[in-house]
Amino acid sequence: MSPEITYPAVRVASSNARDPMLAATNLASQLTHDHLGAVLFFCSAEYDLDRLGIALDYVFSGTEVFGCTSAGEITPHGYGRGCITAIGFDRRYFSIGCGLISELESFSLQGAQDLIDDLLSICRNPRLAPVKGNTFAITLLDGLSSREELLLATLNSALGTIPHFGGSAGDDEQLANTHVFHKGQFHSRAATVLLVNTSLDFRVFSTHHMIEPGEKLVVTAADSDTRTVYELNAEPAAEAYARAVGVSLERLDREVFALRPMAVRIGDHYFLRSVQQVNPDKSLTFYCAVETGIVMTAMHPGSLLANLREQLEEAEAAVGQPLVTIGCDCFLRRLEAELTGVAEETSEFLKAHKVIGFNTYGEQFEGVHINQTFTGVVIGQPDAADPGR
Repeated sequence: MSPEITYPAVRVASSNARDPMLAATNLASQLTHDHLGAVLFFCSAEYDLDRLGIALDYVFSGTEVFGCTSAGEITPHGYGRGCITAIGFDRRYFSIGCGLISELESFSLQGAQDLIDDLLSICRNPRLAPVKGNTFAITLLDGLSSREELLLATLNSALGTIPHFGGSAGDDEQLANTHVFHKGQFHSRAATVLLVNTSLDFRVFSTHHMIEPGEKLVVTAADSDTRTVYELNAEPAAEAYARAVGVSLERLDREVFALRPMAVRIGDHYFLRSVQQVNPDKSLTFYCAVETGIVMTAMHPGSLLANLREQLEEAEAAVGQPLVTIGCDCFLRRLEAELTGVAEETSEFLKAHKVIGFNTYGEQFEGVHINQTFTGVVIGQPDAADPGR
């Protein structure tokens, strides 16, 4: 069990215990207090999820618990693996509503509006702060559902001006079973939406450190439903991609995918599209949907840590001394940090800046599904004169 770390208005915790009940009990001992209103957790898919769900429901009886499986955890002590990490929210500062979307294929705009209206009603009940300017949304999606794009676009329409970020659940890079957690159970092919109303200052942000080198590739044949690109520049996609990033076809692997993603330019911004695998027919499967006719740019990395430091410090300057940052960090970024020898330094940076979160199979920001980014929310400290309501 990790030692308890207490911040005003939130408590954070982690446990490396492999037994589900022991892990849940460890979290409860660190998070439970008289004003605990909700718990958000991220856990390794290596746990027995049925037993872990029962254990979390038991130890946090009467408290709303939300979460998902991960491809790596960000704990109070930096990067973790094979563990569980969590944030406990004080109800005097946070009002949180959470809904489950269990039918991703049939999720409609009316369904999204009904869901958001219900969550807004929950958030308004304690009368902590007006909804406008004091509310943000977090989405956690099954990372293997391949339904992120449509669902996010639908949700974004219902959310209106409410800022929104999130991440796709992982399973420790097994690409087999990813889950979200709602009301005591883990669910696959599902999503949860959290609406958070708070009296505290916050800043939702998203960043990546990839730089445009200038190589352009047109998607000339693709199936967006399966996220498969068959041709780039009218030739087999894997061959064109390998040439663009300067390696042989045989050398295309997860390390190349981590260091050399593709990107789509929308306005002045590049949104990353990461390769998942090379297929036997020399097509490429991506972690995001890619459509025929779009132009993709082969990117190369700048400084991961310098970019993250700049973005976090900018957000922290806007909200003051940070209380906690909830972070959704692509697992390929962590792989890159390990490959380039900056993983330990990055882990220490995350610890110093009070980041709690997980490594994802994709990130979400303002209704857009992206890869190889760090997206999240920095929440500021309560006023020192306000001990809580």
